Amino acid sequence: MEFIPNIIHQSATTAACSVVAATESLATKGGIEARGAIFTRREVVNFILDLVGYTEDQSLHKKRLLEPSFGNGDFLLQIIERLLNAWKSARPNGSALDELTDAIRAVELHHDTYRSTYAAVVRLLRREGIATDTALALADCWLLQGDFLLTPLDGQFDFVVGNPPYVRQELIPAPLLAEYRSRYLTMYDRADIYIPFIERSLLVLSDGGSLGFICADRWMKNRYGGPLRNLVAERFHLKIYVDMVDTPAFHSEVIAYPAITIISREVSGATRIAHRPTIDQATLTTLAELLHAPALPKDAGPVRELARVTNGAEPWLLESADQMALIRRLEGAFPLLEEVGCKIGIGVATGADKAFIGNFETLDVEPDRKLPLVTTGDIMTGEVRWRSQGVINPFADSGGLVNLDKYPRLCRYLEARREAIAGRHCAQKAPANWYRTIDRITPALAASPKLLIPDIKGKAHVVFEGGELYPHHNLYYVTSDEWDLRALQAVLLSVVTRLFVATYSTKMRGGFLRFQAQYLRRIRIPRWMDVSEQLRRELAEAAIKRDMQACNRAVFKLYGLSHKERSALGSNGE
Repeated sequence: MEFIPNIIHQSATTAACSVVAATESLATKGGIEARGAIFTRREVVNFILDLVGYTEDQSLHKKRLLEPSFGNGDFLLQIIERLLNAWKSARPNGSALDELTDAIRAVELHHDTYRSTYAAVVRLLRREGIATDTALALADCWLLQGDFLLTPLDGQFDFVVGNPPYVRQELIPAPLLAEYRSRYLTMYDRADIYIPFIERSLLVLSDGGSLGFICADRWMKNRYGGPLRNLVAERFHLKIYVDMVDTPAFHSEVIAYPAITIISREVSGATRIAHRPTIDQATLTTLAELLHAPALPKDAGPVRELARVTNGAEPWLLESADQMALIRRLEGAFPLLEEVGCKIGIGVATGADKAFIGNFETLDVEPDRKLPLVTTGDIMTGEVRWRSQGVINPFADSGGLVNLDKYPRLCRYLEARREAIAGRHCAQKAPANWYRTIDRITPALAASPKLLIPDIKGKAHVVFEGGELYPHHNLYYVTSDEWDLRALQAVLLSVVTRLFVATYSTKMRGGFLRFQAQYLRRIRIPRWMDVSEQLRRELAEAAIKRDMQACNRAVFKLYGLSHKERSALGSNGE
């Protein structure tokens, strides 16, 4: 037993060394993608600094500012310019070294980037009349090389601003990811690295301090953002949200969908919201003034104010006040879709479509080992136009995989494609089951009438399939033991469903929405027994004719929408 403490010490030392090695690898070898480096336009940087209140009319030399990932200095250099201008105005004969040393802390992981920006900071200070030795001393105090999530920080900060890195978990070395998870409660599920960046930044804010970040908006609505949303709701105030999707906020195109959030350590209150502003200095300056106005004018133009945006770990609802009132009423009055006898699922993922999927007639396997397959391409017109695709079914009806000795044609077919099939991650984890598809295939689903819904669409695209085809993994499906599927189709095609999905879904470029199961499950709907015979017929007929206006009219009756509620949906009240 006396050896156990030594073993634990050795294990901890090994883990610490692994973390150091992983961090150093990213610091020396990480490219732009690995580091999640995205560079922000000057106009947007100024906008964020204005929004958090880091302005030259303040005594900035008496404040403390933190930038967690300074990169090439997009934020840092403008911060320094503002600091120097405010300080020179307030303290024309002051000592820079004595009075500015504590004003900034900025962290950067990547060695080459750190050195390059360090030199740029010194050049800026020299241009502003700061002596070389003082400029070097300030840069040494202000700039820290290291991993922000691991680097010790002194004290608290009045401002935290920047553009945290956007790095998927797959790109983070395993020892480092484990260390992050042990330190940060918000590192949950599939959280990207910017999530713990926000957590730590919030926790180092002083009372009344403000965080201003531009980063991906995914965490505001999806699963992995739940713990961080809860932290904000419990201890902070979401003051401002500015949707920046489809705006040229960065120096390069980005895949992420950005938003600016201003969060303060103060009592929670209303949130001011703006969407997709024009990126020029004059427009953003005016918008910042409006977002900061003591009271919004009656005609606030692009700015709206919403109460109770944060609600524990729940997704943030950032639509109009009238639409939120409607959502809240429907959520209080009606059960969830899956509480009224409906089931939501997603089609089969095989992990090797080229091996498991082909022309149904020419798939050379026993007839009971293949099923006709429906894909997004089959339903583009709004009706099913089957293109004769099929999928191999390796599962026995009784459970588990079929015995290949009893299916010689299936065995020959799979063995001919063994390299592609056995090379999948799921097959390598369980070599004996090398020929299973990622998802289990249940033939009864093919025989069930269902509604098919593609993931990404600008509006609901809901197609009825009568019970002959098995859905592919790019399609969600809805079945029901209670609701008539044609009547349900009308509901899912309506603007009410779009409002539910738009409210809870993350937005895509071009205004597209994610019609995923997690968002479809948010839909509220009356029980079938509570729908009159006449309205049942009206709903079904509207869906069969694919008459969108008729669908909306029937659905408005279904939910008992008032004229005001219909207007909130953009309806003319019909």
